[in-house]
Amino acid sequence: MSATHTEYSTENPLNREPPVKELVSSFITPSSKSYNRNHGPIPHLSAETHTVNVDGLVATPLRLSVHQLATEFPQHEVLCALECAGNRRHTMRTMLKEVEGIDWGDAAVMNCKWRGPRLRDVLRRAGVEQGRKGLHAAFSSFQVQCQEDKWFGGSVELERALDEKADVILALEMNGAPLEPNHGYPVRVVLPGIAGARWVKWLDKITVQDEESTNFYQRRDYKVLPEEAVDRDAAEPFWDKTPAMSEVSINSVVALPEDGETVYLSDEGKLVVKGYAVPQGSSGPVVKVQISTNGGKKWVDAQIGELGSIAGGKNARKWSWVLWRAEVEIEVGEGREVVSRAVDAGGNIQKEHSQWNLRGVGYSGYGRARDLNVRRQ
Repeated sequence: MSATHTEYSTENPLNREPPVKELVSSFITPSSKSYNRNHGPIPHLSAETHTVNVDGLVATPLRLSVHQLATEFPQHEVLCALECAGNRRHTMRTMLKEVEGIDWGDAAVMNCKWRGPRLRDVLRRAGVEQGRKGLHAAFSSFQVQCQEDKWFGGSVELERALDEKADVILALEMNGAPLEPNHGYPVRVVLPGIAGARWVKWLDKITVQDEESTNFYQRRDYKVLPEEAVDRDAAEPFWDKTPAMSEVSINSVVALPEDGETVYLSDEGKLVVKGYAVPQGSSGPVVKVQISTNGGKKWVDAQIGELGSIAGGKNARKWSWVLWRAEVEIEVGEGREVVSRAVDAGGNIQKEHSQWNLRGVGYSGYGRARDLNVRRQ
């Protein structure tokens, strides 16, 4: 298929999330239950002809085919969650204050196995060595026009790109199969612990440079602006002063029950609650999830599933989400609420709310199921 064949346009890009109940039905997220976030159309590229250029402050510029990426470098698999920077925007706008942006619910996240060469190995072939301070690895896709720029780009500090423990790869596969076009086929960046806006799809260029990406979505979007930036005009002075989002915050979500549901207690008088939790940046894995049905006065530990069933145990789960389940006591009646909070191996504890910001990004307050109608059987 050619790069000109698209399913969605710049004016109407593909942006969707699954029902959160369906999302947490599978530890590994299949493509059929994955969210999609785009700023333009989806290009359909050929792996036979596509190349990735490596340039900038490198000793040896490279032009690598997909075949070379797959055969000339060791292949590395990483299990990690990919979370949209705007995940849970709906909660921020309804619990704090109105924000700008797509009204994402709680399901703009996916947990997958990604496979491809380490970015570190590719950069080292280009003559880039560790220890170079103040530089950035910038990722670009010039395949399609975006809503706010002619191309899409993002970047991370070069130190992270070269850190073997950071598990940064150029993914060719997702869940044991070649990437699908909507997930970046034939190659995308995978940056465990980093907000999804930086995981550039349809990657065609990596540049080592002395500044972050100059792309609109790095410089003038996906930033937690200060609270005084109440509108576009007020935000203007802050774009250059505010750092771009990088590591994601610790987060958890109550997926079942959902807001407004009528729910029934078990014969033992308990309510079954389920959800997911993701660690903060590189501080994983999540080690505890707690549930409260009385506004945080009392917390009950949830059961975290599947830690022992993944090869490598907790080390393999550093970047992954966890699925959790709890049976809790809750008063019968209307307007009830269940909240969740997570704790990770780095000691990060989810807070009741996170900072309001104009773009509604990075919301990581307690997971919530609100306005429940709780009944006995």
